[in-house]
Amino acid sequence: MKVGFIGLGNMGQPMARHLREAGHELAVYNRTKERAEPLGRLGARIAETPAEAARGAEVVFTMLADDRAVEAVSFGEQGLLAGLGQGAMHVSSSTLSVELSERLAEAHARAGQGYVAAPVFGRPEAAEAKLLWVVASGKPADVERSRPLLESFGRGLSVVGERASAANVVKLSGNFLIASMIESLGEAFALARKSGVEPKVFLEVFQSVFARSPIFERYAEMVAGDTYEPAGFKLRLGLKDMKLVLEAAGAAEVPMPLASLLRDNYLEGVARGRGEQDWSALGALAATRAGLDKSS
Repeated sequence: MKVGFIGLGNMGQPMARHLREAGHELAVYNRTKERAEPLGRLGARIAETPAEAARGAEVVFTMLADDRAVEAVSFGEQGLLAGLGQGAMHVSSSTLSVELSERLAEAHARAGQGYVAAPVFGRPEAAEAKLLWVVASGKPADVERSRPLLESFGRGLSVVGERASAANVVKLSGNFLIASMIESLGEAFALARKSGVEPKVFLEVFQSVFARSPIFERYAEMVAGDTYEPAGFKLRLGLKDMKLVLEAAGAAEVPMPLASLLRDNYLEGVARGRGEQDWSALGALAATRAGLDKSS
């Protein structure tokens, strides 16, 4: 299949590589061109613009940090909408707002193109190992057409509805759960540490009693070790996602007081200069509030 891929960061790079290794004809675009070069060596065509990456593609993926980045590559004379042909399809794997996902679906429909929202759960190491879990929504024919591509970099796929934004709501709800878990881990480890229990000891108890999810266990290891770099998912993006969660909750009239707390905690992290660290650095903030530091 002829595939375009836009956005070659920590997640997009391995996803695009798996598509190429599966035998698909690949065109790639990244704002920083050097990020595309490893894929060029694997035979991918390096495009100069998003429109060029989409031109001639049957499916074009976007995997970018936020709404603004997706809007920048989607619309305008050099955007993917302009380059994508009728009958071709855009698969958005970014964590987007509900509003932008709906707007993209409408814009592609007007252009005679398909649109599937397919955000993923998993960190960069999961992307490398083809262990992402994909959540997809869109017209059934479009989802089925994209299924072989989505399965090439994931361990599973959940189809959650025909409405374009359904997958985005699920992704935001899941990220809220993860952020809540990280905050709870941070507070629990801070309490244990300040009460004289070594983090590695509490981690062993956690792993024996509570850990059944690789996501939960990995974040517990990061909080226990006070290791938040390199970032698999930046703290400032955690702030972005909690804002999107509250935006979606407001539109649906769903009170989410813990989400408001998490937004404020992520905002504190950014204000304290931790925006580029992993979003699990909520653990460091909890330790700071408890009067702990690395030497204590």
